[in-house]
Amino acid sequence: FIPILMLITAFAMLAGAGGAPRAAIAMGKGDTDTAEKIVANCFTVLLLLSVVLTGVFYVTLPTLVRLFGGSDVTLPYAVQYGRIYVLGSVFVLVVMGMNPFITTQGFAGTSMLTTVIGAVINIVLDPIFIFVFDMGVAGAAIATVLSQAVSAVWILRFLTGRKTILRLKARNMLLQGKIILPCLALGISSFVMVSTESILSVSFTSSLSRYGGDVAVGAMTVLTSVNQLITMPLQGICQGGQPLISYNYGAKKLERVKEAFFCQFLVCVGYTTVFWLLILFLPRVFAGIFTSDGALVDYTAWAIRIFLAGTFSVGFQVSCQLAFMALGQAKISLIMACLRKLILLIPLIFILPNFFADKAFAVFLAEPVSDILAAAVTTITFFTFFRKLLKAGKQ
Repeated sequence: FIPILMLITAFAMLAGAGGAPRAAIAMGKGDTDTAEKIVANCFTVLLLLSVVLTGVFYVTLPTLVRLFGGSDVTLPYAVQYGRIYVLGSVFVLVVMGMNPFITTQGFAGTSMLTTVIGAVINIVLDPIFIFVFDMGVAGAAIATVLSQAVSAVWILRFLTGRKTILRLKARNMLLQGKIILPCLALGISSFVMVSTESILSVSFTSSLSRYGGDVAVGAMTVLTSVNQLITMPLQGICQGGQPLISYNYGAKKLERVKEAFFCQFLVCVGYTTVFWLLILFLPRVFAGIFTSDGALVDYTAWAIRIFLAGTFSVGFQVSCQLAFMALGQAKISLIMACLRKLILLIPLIFILPNFFADKAFAVFLAEPVSDILAAAVTTITFFTFFRKLLKAGKQ
């Protein structure tokens, strides 16, 4: 069911990650009215998406679970959990899509509380619904939906309250093409980055089951979890940098734009470099965090050094690609988002095994090859465009 969760998140990011930088740039220009229209239009899109996605996913859920690797044993549980979760997808979309508008105004603490509140409520309600009410998988799903509902109410109360700078107003919710289309154009890159995780999961699973069997597929599950320890903090760092870059770019405070970007860039690169060194020297430690199976730990410890050999380069790629978004550069951001996964990684998963005797090794090798190539292209492209954007901004 995780790939389906990623798809729902991707649609939320389409509006949230695309609209927040646009709103911050408008705020930097002193155009609060346009910024508020962006907030309201994105909220309308999220509501419309929730209606469509709820209907589509509810009906097609059994087929999707099968497509993403569900077995006869897991299918009933996944469908039971998924259909309840999907019925509450409106809350997920509001939380994931509107929370960036709180961050972009500089209310980082409030934004963080949105996540904390939902997580704490979920942790408290899970054992109550699962064990006390003996609801099993359905109880876990209900607990998750309720926790997301509380977070959604928290967000809407803030965005309609007194503390917010950009207020969510009903009169601004009527969709306007000149307002929403640039936001969606910018958000497509985030949509591609998140939604392609599902395609990527299917590609890796199908290839590794063919060449490495169950142990290789199991190792891939562990590697995906380890990889999230790298990518999630990077996303958080760049989400924190986005309001600073966007606002100052709109206000034409270009030195602050440079300072904010290079701070973000150095932190991202430093983090991934340290993580890369730890993986090289302590592969079994990372493998053992997510499994206690001795054979799987041994195999994963071998695979992790291959799969994450390009980890040091991820900081370059993510910081530059998300900076493109913060600067409102929709087209180039989309190209860079497609580069790593769609253009490089997924094809390499199927191409490289034709050139190596150890085909499972070749599948794992696709990850670092695509990481390093994408990072090189994205970094060179960014710094070339960055100089041009700053030069144009001075005029």
